Amino acid sequence: DLLLPRVATWAQVQSGNSSADAVLDEVVVTYFPGPRSSTGQDVVEVSAHGSPVVLDGIVRGAVALGARPAAPGEFTLRSFLNGRRDLVRCEAVRDRIDAETPLQARVAFDQLDGGLTRQIGQIESRLFDLIARLEASLDFPDEGYRFVERHDVVRDLDAAIHDVNTLLASSERGRVIRDGATVAIVGRTNVGKSSLRSEEHTS
Repeated sequence: DLLLPRVATWAQVQSGNSSADAVLDEVVVTYFPGPRSSTGQDVVEVSAHGSPVVLDGIVRGAVALGARPAAPGEFTLRSFLNGRRDLVRCEAVRDRIDAETPLQARVAFDQLDGGLTRQIGQIESRLFDLIARLEASLDFPDEGYRFVERHDVVRDLDAAIHDVNTLLASSERGRVIRDGATVAIVGRTNVGKSSLRSEEHTS
């Protein structure tokens, strides 16, 4: 039977193409048609039980029918190429995977959720509106139309500069959260330098 879009469907996975082949597992199959899918293409998700033997059998069966394992980061790349995620959110996927602390994971999720993209979009929208009004004023000088005043230009540019500087300031903090910081602990002999790390963990 055909799979209905975005409807979880119970199914059985067999070890081969013949109806006499053994059933590997009972699974839930969900079909996500493109472009409204994670990659922008047609996607079928198979949710199976967690046995490595079962999962390996399902993958082997798919490969035997012409599929291939995805390359590292391929789904994220496809989502970028098909316009489902911008570069900022794609980078957040990598940061989320590489996160080693709860803070790193939270910052990566905020970026993945589009927080940074929305901030950049707001700056872009403000500048685009300003450019449109400036161009309109230049296009109709003889008619006396003034779509923007000088103080409006100064105000909007100051606001955009402030927002950009705020993002740049926060980017340094984000870099330290993501990559860590190299710190030299300097002091006299036997003053407790070597126990500083253990005290940090127990505090």
